[in-house]
Amino acid sequence: MVVGITLLLVFQLAGEILSYSLGRVVPGPVIGMAMIAVALVLARRSPRLEQFGKSAVATSTALLTNMGVLFVPAGVGIVQHLDLIRDRGIALSLTIVVSTVLTLVVTVWTFLVAKRMLGSGHDE
Repeated sequence: MVVGITLLLVFQLAGEILSYSLGRVVPGPVIGMAMIAVALVLARRSPRLEQFGKSAVATSTALLTNMGVLFVPAGVGIVQHLDLIRDRGIALSLTIVVSTVLTLVVTVWTFLVAKRMLGSGHDE
């Protein structure tokens, strides 16, 4: 499983690097997914690479099989607190919207400060 996870992460990293070098036209994970699909097709034809393909497929299958487990706690929490959501739904929604906007503003501000401190390298 470690080999499979390593392969998945290496292809995602390669996709991110390629995406960055292409000017972010296509998201890195999409490029990485396409690259691993091609690699898996090629691995089926090569006896030496076949084990890597089997490891990546087994890891992907295990991750997808257990993906629902990640969503169960959130779903249970919502169902257990439906009365709170009913009573305070507007306040919760407003809090989520305001905190999201504030997070975006602080993130942009932090980026601009860091860019100014490090120098952009371009005169705009």
